[in-house]
Amino acid sequence: MDYMTELNTISKNNGGIIETKIAAEHGISKAMLYKLCKENKIQRIVKGQYILPDDMQDELLSISKRSEKIIFSHETALFLHGISDRTPFEHTITAPSGCIPSTSIKAECKVYYIKQELFSLGKTVVKTPAGNSVPAYDMERTICDIIRSRNKIGTETFLSALKMYVSNPKKDLNKLNMYAKKLRVEKLVRQYLEVLL
Repeated sequence: MDYMTELNTISKNNGGIIETKIAAEHGISKAMLYKLCKENKIQRIVKGQYILPDDMQDELLSISKRSEKIIFSHETALFLHGISDRTPFEHTITAPSGCIPSTSIKAECKVYYIKQELFSLGKTVVKTPAGNSVPAYDMERTICDIIRSRNKIGTETFLSALKMYVSNPKKDLNKLNMYAKKLRVEKLVRQYLEVLL
């Protein structure tokens, strides 16, 4: 078996990331991945994930593949929707209460927790700058989240995101209002929007 040809195919079909479990489905063992890693033919990103040496790692895709129970939120979601003028220093995710993300996720991300029944509210799929699909909250949910967490987010980031959202032709104020009710930030959302609209 030509391992590198096989790994090239896996990499192409999975946004540049080679996962141990997918390699195993193609008949490539952990031991073989370890050997190829030692020979510098592939590089280990985190436990269970590798990339080819010439590939750029898509951090967001790598993080999202580590758990089904996380959604990009807050500053990272603002960035993915283009309603932030800065790249986040640290990625932000939301996980359902009681779910404990892996050490590798916690090392790279700021984690927010939300009740299980509100976890999927506004979940959508967006493209990373590298063109891969990852789960993130939609614009309206993200606006509600940053209003809820406004004390933990820089004032500049917060105000600039609200202004960019208000001027975005894709905004959906009805949806924003519905989410605001469910997330109990209706009054605050109204206050901020009255100033900006």
